[in-house]
Order: sequence, then C-alpha cells, then structure tokens
Amino acid sequence: MNCFIEIKIRPEGGRSCDVFTPASIKTGTLAIVGRPNVGKSTLFNRLIKSRRSIVGDEPGITRDRLYGTARWNGREIQVVDTGGIIPNDKELIPAEIYRQARVALDEADVVALVVDGRAELTAPDIELARLLIRSGKPVMLAVNKIDSPKLESTAEEYRRLGIRDLFAISAEHGNGIGELLDAALHLMPEVPGSEPPLVNHKESSEASVEAVPAIRETKIAIIGRPNVGKSTLLNQLTGSSRAIVSPVAGTTRDAVDEVVERSGKSYRFIDTAGIRRKGKTKLMAEKLSVVMARKHLEAADVALLVIDATEGITALDATIGGYAHESGRSVVIVVNKWDLVGPARNDGKRSADQTAFEQQLRDSVKYLNYAPVVFISALSGKNVDRLFAIVQRVGEERRKRISTGEMNRFLKNVDFERASSPGGDLRIQYMTQAAVAPPTFVVFTNRPGKLHFAYQRFLENQIRKAFGFEGSPIWIKTRGKEK
Repeated sequence: MNCFIEIKIRPEGGRSCDVFTPASIKTGTLAIVGRPNVGKSTLFNRLIKSRRSIVGDEPGITRDRLYGTARWNGREIQVVDTGGIIPNDKELIPAEIYRQARVALDEADVVALVVDGRAELTAPDIELARLLIRSGKPVMLAVNKIDSPKLESTAEEYRRLGIRDLFAISAEHGNGIGELLDAALHLMPEVPGSEPPLVNHKESSEASVEAVPAIRETKIAIIGRPNVGKSTLLNQLTGSSRAIVSPVAGTTRDAVDEVVERSGKSYRFIDTAGIRRKGKTKLMAEKLSVVMARKHLEAADVALLVIDATEGITALDATIGGYAHESGRSVVIVVNKWDLVGPARNDGKRSADQTAFEQQLRDSVKYLNYAPVVFISALSGKNVDRLFAIVQRVGEERRKRISTGEMNRFLKNVDFERASSPGGDLRIQYMTQAAVAPPTFVVFTNRPGKLHFAYQRFLENQIRKAFGFEGSPIWIKTRGKEK
C-alpha cells in the first residue's frame, strides 16, 4: 500500500502558499493468464520489478493468484499473476487454479494471454483464447521467449488465435515490455480526477511544517508446517476464497496476501508456504517456497504460528517458532482444528483440556512464553474473530517505547540480589530503550562483558512484569565501561 505524507507550509510574513499534495494515480487491473510454464510469473516479476512470484522450469509452480503494482508513464497498474490453466482438467488442484484464474478475469480491465513463442501452438492455447475473447474483456496476446530479432517472425504464427493486439516479448530480458504496457494503458478506462489536488493553506504569521501521519498497516505472516490449515485461516480472516485449500500437503507455494480493513485499522495477512525440514524438500519449487516463506516472515510485524491440535506440538513447530523468535517478530500461537480435539465452551472460558494443552505447548517452546495462545477452528470460523484484537494488541506492544527515566526508576526497584551475576562484580549502572519493533534495550555496566544468560533472562522477565510487551521478543544488548 502506498502512503503519502501531506506537508503543510506556513511561510513567514503572512503570505499564503499553495502546495500540491502527491496523489497515487491508479489505472486498472491487468490479469496475466496462460497455460503452465509459458513464463507468466517471469512477466509478472518483470512488470512489478520484484521477485514476488516463484519462477522455475517446473510447470505449475504458481497456483494462487498473486497481486502486484506496475508503474508506467506516471500511472499505476494492478497486475494479477494466475496459475497455469488447463481447461477441463478435473484434478482438484488444476480445477482450483482455474477457479482462481476466473476470479482474476472477473476483476480485470485488460487480460494478457501469454504463450510460449518457442513452442508450437497447442489446443489449450486455442481453447484459452476462445474463452478470453468470449469474456468480452480487452485481450492482448504476449508471445513470450522471443529473445532475439530472428525469432520475431515466429510470433506472427500466433495470429491464428484471433487476437488483434499481439506483442513479441521476452519477459526474462525485458524486450517488448514497454509496448505491452503502453497498449494496456490505452485499453484501460480513463481515471477521473487524475490531476493532483491543489491545497490552499491559510495565512499565518509563523513558519511551520506539519506532517499528517499515514495510517499504519500491520503485516501478519501466517506460518507453520504444511497442511495445518494456514490457507483455510487466511480465507476465514479475509472472508473470501483467496487461497487454494486442499488436503494435499504443500498446496501453497507462493506467499498469498490480502488486506483487511477492520475498525479503522488495516491488516495485511500473508499466507506463506508450509515450511518443511530440508531433507523433505525435493522439488525446486518447494525449496524456493520455503526460502520465500522465511523472507515474508522477516518482513512481517506479527507471525501467526499455526499448530494442528490433532497432532500436537512437534519438533518442526518448535523450529518454525524459533525462526519467528530469532527474527524479532511478535508471535501469536494459533491452535487450529480444536473442534476435532476438545469440547467447546460457550462462556468464553478455557476448558481443562485447553489448559493442559497450553501447558504442554509452553513446556515445548519455552522461548515463546511471551506469545498469547488462541484455540480456533479455521474451517468453522470458531474464535477466528478474536485474532484481530490480539494482533492489534501485540502490534502496539512491539512498538511501545519506555522513557529512560522510567527505565532507571524501574532499575531501582529490581532486586538483583535474587539473580546475582555469575562471574564476579558485573553491575548494571543504567539502561535505556534503544529501539522498538522489537523492543531493544541497552544495558550499561561497570565493566566490559556480557550479562550471563540467567541474569539476562531474569532482567527480561522483570521488564515484562513492569511494562508488558505481550507477544514480542525483547532484545537486550550490553555496553561495558572501559577501564
């Protein structure tokens, strides 16, 4: 989401000043469709200038629809990447890919049909072209993999598909992309009021600059093992069929994101691929999806660690939770499929089974003792709404700042005799909070050396007891006085 800060200038001397406020000029939506392995994701990444979509030689890597923004000639185009379409394929995942593509087509203002210029024209290409022409949407034909002028003549063979606007492109090298975008802009509807608004500020005798802060978006990564219900949870949170759901482990490969507005707050939920152990990932697409899942986790504010209640906490769950903890993300532990394990209560209180399960979970992942635990059923939606309030709370806690004065008053009340520092006379002189997200504290000591881990853990527990920081790891750094 693009945010702008409006600057109001009041010049000295009482003269008025007109200021242009920058505006984001959106144009329309371009959907990229085609059969598997023709280069749709490469084109998508080229248009948005980011490696948002996983690219590889294996067919069928992209499954869910992915969104990004292309900027061309001062205008923005929303670009949608879809999975490879094989019409009339009755298999579960291909059928779901086709359904996701149909959603993208319904949203699109312009459609780009991508074909492989190095391959012969196939029956699925012909069937897709007929389907798109019947849709009534403006259709462009992008003949991809035309990497040299010698191959441009082969692109003309695809005019048999009956699509007038044909472009020979190379998504990998960028050839023909400008012409494709020019045509897409020409086919899209005009945007009313595209001129930046003129703001006339009143006279003032003082010179000042005021910044109107942009609304902050909270990014939430949904992480966990394959087939624990991450995509079902995303669909339940967003109230849509945004991600493909199937009983096949590893269905999600690309990270799928969706923005939800709730009570004036903006939440971007990111469904990541299921993280497996290294020895279990054999296909290149699976290896890349795990790498991308880690990257999206590190870009998030909050991680929802989804655990399958029917299987209990596993070593892999603990490892994935460790990724979130070490990267400084706030963590909420989501125990899914609880409706298949324990009885539900209608009074809002926890059952004895939930208390016992949480204790077992805490014992397995002691380093996540700060993370709240929620028991849900993503399939039925039970308790899913509670996640919004919890995510908002832990998001605010990770950005909380404590003044140096408060920290020093806190230090005076801490009984350090209960946790004497092993190794000698290392003493804390004062401390300050150096950063937020995650909360980071710098401890100044009387001599060089690190705090013992037990001493540091005691200090962290005392900080939590005094100031909270629910859901967020606390980082403590030491600076010793040089003699």
